[in-house]
Amino acid sequence: MTPRTISHVDQHDTDADAFAADAFESYDDLPERLIGYPAVFHALGIGSSAVRTVLDYGCGPGKVATRVVEASDARVVAVDLSPRMLEIARERRPHPRIDYRLTDDGGLGLLADGSVDAAMACFVFTTTGDIADLHEIAAEAHRVLRPGGRFAVLDANPRTTGIRFSTFRSGEPGRVYTKGEQRRSRRERPGGEAPLELVDHHWPCQTYLDVLGKAGFTDLDLHEPVLTHRSAQLGSDPAEAGHPPFLVVSGVR
Repeated sequence: MTPRTISHVDQHDTDADAFAADAFESYDDLPERLIGYPAVFHALGIGSSAVRTVLDYGCGPGKVATRVVEASDARVVAVDLSPRMLEIARERRPHPRIDYRLTDDGGLGLLADGSVDAAMACFVFTTTGDIADLHEIAAEAHRVLRPGGRFAVLDANPRTTGIRFSTFRSGEPGRVYTKGEQRRSRRERPGGEAPLELVDHHWPCQTYLDVLGKAGFTDLDLHEPVLTHRSAQLGSDPAEAGHPPFLVVSGVR
């Protein structure tokens, strides 16, 4: 089978939305589970008594929101633009402490000012090609957070573009990408299914810091986690042990 390429999907294109949602659901997010999500949870203090309500912006099929409620007693407001993503999430990952919500325009009008204790956007910035949209996402996250709450962004690390990790590669080896440039990325799927060929966007590390800073976040932190313990699931010499596959940027409201 040849890979199928997914670029930015218009949520009103129901066929494209359904294909993209089903494809992302089938992706094996093993490095994210072992390295990326734990780093985000640590940055946000998920599991502490201070974090009772979490915003998962761009929740997709609900994989991360489910991990939040498994790791804590928090309630999650899980928001996405894609009706099909939310359909999958509600069917496969229902939970009494997860409220899956659709946003038609990417805004968070469904949430009041200062109404959440922590917020995260996992693999949202790389799928967004307009920097003005990044500023809007960060501004909305800042608005809905309570004072002292933290916002964290998780993405593929722009400094390790082109490296072949266990289940994905972002960008082509040897390519140098400019700010906001489209790049082709590859995601593996289990069971012999054809890999996903994605088109996302390259944002340098400084862009993340600039966007969060302009939104009003302070105490900015940039973290590049690596695999700190061996996992048989990743093989004997995984790239994740020597190269940080992800970038976590966070700041305080």
